[in-house]
Amino acid sequence: MLEPARPPLADHFTQVFRQEHRGLRDGLLELSDAFTARDLPRIRQVLHAVAAASGPHFRYEEESLYPGLTRIFGWEYVGKLLTDHDRVITAARRLVALAEQSELTPAEAVEAVRLVRSILPHVSDCDGLSIMVERFSESHIRAVLESREMAIGDGHDLFTWADRLRPRAA
Repeated sequence: MLEPARPPLADHFTQVFRQEHRGLRDGLLELSDAFTARDLPRIRQVLHAVAAASGPHFRYEEESLYPGLTRIFGWEYVGKLLTDHDRVITAARRLVALAEQSELTPAEAVEAVRLVRSILPHVSDCDGLSIMVERFSESHIRAVLESREMAIGDGHDLFTWADRLRPRAA
């Protein structure tokens, strides 16, 4: 089977997208370790970093990447990706509530680790979307990357984006 030509920006997108997912993966794994240790200062620090990184990432996915994927996957799968984001936002809010306490019980630490682990599959599943982006036009990939740069420049964390800018409620 002949491979269709890949737009030159597709490889750049894949590299950037994968690096973002690696960062989120590593942050979530560190967060899990911090909750296991019930280390509230570390939990707060890592949770802040993950929220700061995931806000722009989710934003450009929803605003420019996912609409293009509808053409490939259809609305049903893209709807699942959006529902995954809803679930992640809800889980992240609970993690923040746990992190704001003066101390964590062992049961709360177990709950937090379970929540973090429930987020990880979306990170790995979403990373694979880059092979579909290879089928986008060069101009569409450029638009996704420009949307990414805008979202990063705006600097809204996950919660600010979800509460103020996201058209869909989690």
